[in-house]
Amino acid sequence: MQGMTSHLTDALRQLDCLPLAGRNLAIGRPRTGYLPLGILLVALVAISVGLVRVEIGFFVAATATLLLRLIPVREAYEAIDWPVIVMLGCLIPVGEALKDTGTTELMAHGLGVVGAQLSGTMAVGMMMVVTMLVTPFLHHAAAVLVMGPVAATVAATLGFNPDAFLMAVAFGAACDFLTPIGHQNSTLVMRPAGYLFSDYWKLGLPLTVLVAIVGTWLIVWSWPLG
Repeated sequence: MQGMTSHLTDALRQLDCLPLAGRNLAIGRPRTGYLPLGILLVALVAISVGLVRVEIGFFVAATATLLLRLIPVREAYEAIDWPVIVMLGCLIPVGEALKDTGTTELMAHGLGVVGAQLSGTMAVGMMMVVTMLVTPFLHHAAAVLVMGPVAATVAATLGFNPDAFLMAVAFGAACDFLTPIGHQNSTLVMRPAGYLFSDYWKLGLPLTVLVAIVGTWLIVWSWPLG
């Protein structure tokens, strides 16, 4: 919606719309047809058939979009959310540091002691929940690096198949709904949508409980512990 600032408030109220955070949108830009969509489809096909890797395919697609002047270079550069890039780059070394300093071994020992008092299914659920809680502090990629060895050690200590425990780590790291920093997708939508940090856990807590319960059962069913 574009218009005079003094009139926008009344217009939004009459249309029953909710204002989002301010964004620098260019209105009135001439249409470029189906060329951007074609570039995206070519990249997706090339990736799906295995011709190129994911990062290479999308990088080439983005480069082609810029070279064909479908989007100005300055606008593309300004669209990059640099705080997110810096944050992701900093969190992965944190995960490596936890592993190199022996913190993961301490976690594995503690979880092994607790898991010994639980059934196999409960132990898998415990691993998923712990990974969900660790992911907001480490980012999902670093959480897998930290919790993967922990899960394998706990499974070996309890005498179970490690596949279920490793899958619990994968599920837990991919399902951080409590904060905007556990996964880059949640981080990227925070500022454009005008979300607050507290908005995530209010809606994400019930979803986290649901995923933990249903996900644990599905993992144990698909990857038997024996």
